[in-house]
Amino acid sequence: MYRYSIYILIFSTLLLSSSDAQQGEVEYVIKPQFDDAWSFSEGLAKVNIGDKWGYINKEGQVVANPQFDDARNFLEGLAAVEIGDKWGYINKEGQVVIQLQFDDARPFSEGLAPVEKDGKWGYINKEGQWVIKPQFGYARFFSDGLAPVKKDGKWGYISKASFEK
Repeated sequence: MYRYSIYILIFSTLLLSSSDAQQGEVEYVIKPQFDDAWSFSEGLAKVNIGDKWGYINKEGQVVANPQFDDARNFLEGLAAVEIGDKWGYINKEGQVVIQLQFDDARPFSEGLAPVEKDGKWGYINKEGQWVIKPQFGYARFFSDGLAPVKKDGKWGYISKASFEK
């Protein structure tokens, strides 16, 4: 009797594990076709085809043709993109809204983006105007009204409140 119970237990386990394998199968929403792909941000994802980056929507439709040498995720409606050695920003329709003029650029947060020009970092607004002129060795994004910046090899924080008066 004990032997039969063990056989039944083993057979049941095999049946369950084979049905689990079938449950593990996935259905592609967007079929594999990209050389690299990132997570969606604000409804768009950056994808790489060949050596160029572009953006797709959740239906897999291209909204910005792969034409960029590098690209960042969308935040606050804009994404930093690079062509050659210059960075600028595009909107969700793939149109350049801040000209490619920076040496490096990061995503917007709290309405500002850290960008590098001539080896120094500062901050621009969504119109591409300098809000804080380049003066830092490095600058990161604002969060809770503060942003970490590097000056003379040391890190500190700046406050949006100090220049929004």
